[in-house]
Amino acid sequence: MTQIDLNADMGESFGPWVMGNDSALLNIVTSANIACGFHAGDADVMAGTMRLAVEKGVGIGAHPGFADLQGFGRRRLTLSVEELANLTAYQLGAAQAMARAAGGFVRHLKLHGALANMASEEIAIARACYAAAAKVQPDIVVMTLAGTAQEAAAEELGLARAGEIFADRAYNEDATLVDRKLPGAVIHDAALAGPRIAEMVREGAIITATGKRIPTQIDTICLHGDTAEALDIARSVRTALADDGVTLAPL
Repeated sequence: MTQIDLNADMGESFGPWVMGNDSALLNIVTSANIACGFHAGDADVMAGTMRLAVEKGVGIGAHPGFADLQGFGRRRLTLSVEELANLTAYQLGAAQAMARAAGGFVRHLKLHGALANMASEEIAIARACYAAAAKVQPDIVVMTLAGTAQEAAAEELGLARAGEIFADRAYNEDATLVDRKLPGAVIHDAALAGPRIAEMVREGAIITATGKRIPTQIDTICLHGDTAEALDIARSVRTALADDGVTLAPL
């Protein structure tokens, strides 16, 4: 029987500003990518999200991004290799501390937003971030965008990795994500999202916006907690996979 992880980005509220419905999502997903305070989140939000994840048996992951709260980490910044390494190590360390305080532990790391997109295009960026994470936690599992420079960097470094596809994003022909500024980049229709992901899992391939198939290792499926339809998409994906006999489990 096929076993796959279902993950969501969360812990992205800040002070009194609420982003997403993390408590409800944690009843559906098997892994949580929790913001570490740079692109979103804060110490209190991290603590609360970690506690809930531990209570519900959901795997905990660090979700580092650019230090850009106003832009939600979705604006591209130019940083040196050393700066990239330091921002990754710093945020992973914060996640480890908060997870331990909540009675859990960090199992995986997944880059956020513009940082993730840049790392999917330039192996030097991915290498800098992943090598830094490995120095902090050698056994960490890195979630990599399938078929991109992220995947190549993780393999080059000999790291444990989980190939990731997105339930709520459209793909370009080179397996990168369609720019959010373009029409159709974000999938809002839950009725479409579930069957689309089930088809990708059956075929073992990314299906691009043009219908091209890119064979890839699929270990985990992501959806964004800040999307208005996140809960409906999560339920749709879980149901479609279950109908295909796929079991959901943490990494």
